[in-house]
Amino acid sequence: MDIKKLNCEKMACPMPVIKTKKELGTIEKGALEVTVDNNTAKENLLKLAASLEMAVELKEENELFKVTFIKTKEANIEQKNEKENKILQGEADNEVLLIGSNLLGSGHEDLGKILMKGFIYTISETKPYPNKILFINSAVKLTAENEESIENLKKMEDAGVEILSCGTCLDFYNIKENLAVGRVANMYDIVEALKQNPNRLAV
Repeated sequence: MDIKKLNCEKMACPMPVIKTKKELGTIEKGALEVTVDNNTAKENLLKLAASLEMAVELKEENELFKVTFIKTKEANIEQKNEKENKILQGEADNEVLLIGSNLLGSGHEDLGKILMKGFIYTISETKPYPNKILFINSAVKLTAENEESIENLKKMEDAGVEILSCGTCLDFYNIKENLAVGRVANMYDIVEALKQNPNRLAV
């Protein structure tokens, strides 16, 4: 059996899972050995295997975890993703995401920034996309100052996602001229977007 290898050492969540899922999509039949260096990444890969209904082997060598995905059917990842996307697409067409801070969760500021960066990246790598993403308060820094988030948001904007940043908030932080993705919105725009889209998520 052909075994491809993927090194995901020193990668923060959710990168190992996203890279593994992408690599599995390129394999019709065979195996993929993924190397990670922490228990959280290992557990996430095992959960991925379970969700994809794939056989998996686990070895621990020199404080590294080697998770081998065994792909025996041709119709796996891409067809499963396509099926899931069709089921969810109706909801996603009316989904709006409201982001109210450049931090995710409460607690340490540096951790909040790391988590938000990972959150935006994961959204950009997970389809179907929401219909609109709204940014208010300090979240507008993600559309005007944070280069990594801007890159991921542009990817979604190119795919048709509407990116809206509160104009009052941009003015408050004096960064309106730095807006790098999407457009400036007022509170009416934001309220209307929330009212017109029944599936709403706020973070």
